[in-house]
Amino acid sequence: MENQAVDAAVLAGSVPADLSLWALILRADVVVKIVMLLLLGVSVWSWAIIFEKFIRFRRLTDQADQFESAFWSGGSLEELFDSQGQSPDHPMAILFASAMREWRRATERGLVSEDTLRAGLRERIGQAMQLAHNREMAGLERYLGFLATVGSTAPFVGLFGTVWGIMNSFQSIALTKNTSLAIVAPGIAEALLATALGLLAAIPAVVAYNKFSNDVGRYANRLDGFAGEFQAILSRQLEERV
Repeated sequence: MENQAVDAAVLAGSVPADLSLWALILRADVVVKIVMLLLLGVSVWSWAIIFEKFIRFRRLTDQADQFESAFWSGGSLEELFDSQGQSPDHPMAILFASAMREWRRATERGLVSEDTLRAGLRERIGQAMQLAHNREMAGLERYLGFLATVGSTAPFVGLFGTVWGIMNSFQSIALTKNTSLAIVAPGIAEALLATALGLLAAIPAVVAYNKFSNDVGRYANRLDGFAGEFQAILSRQLEERV
């Protein structure tokens, strides 16, 4: 009996008592460590995307406000086009420039004198703006799919690490034949840490995906509204040239 008591005491004493975050990570099984590292890397990349998107949408909103203020100021469209240069740096100016290139090319060649030519010009302007719109929106939506994937899969990846860690805890109980909390607590804590990391990666990704999806939708509607108004202006100018 004394030998058994000594063995139990030694076994209990051999279990580390440190349940700090860093200690749990270091003691975790190799599979659980891989899961934790994967979730940590995904979380860091998600936050990098979140900060980039947040800053970009704020900048785009400011640029769109400034451009619309200049557009509706009553100045010449030709002067505004020249001031934007050949490489505008935000989607609204890009839509404007794509339409103005077609307009300037047609007017310089005198292709607005007949009804059929004017109809062709309207179609080309609409197509140029639509292509520019689709290209710019694809750029704004970049990496949103990654956030959606992280939000939907990270909890399950963490749950896999949790299940694996709990399996190891049960194996420790079976090998030691000891149900003491000191035996199972570290393994269970490591397992729950994997779940926590999964939620830590998923929750910000889901929130950010919903926010930026709404931002993309609002900005797309704003571009559509501007494109429609600009096409109407160009159409009126074509009619005045009759």
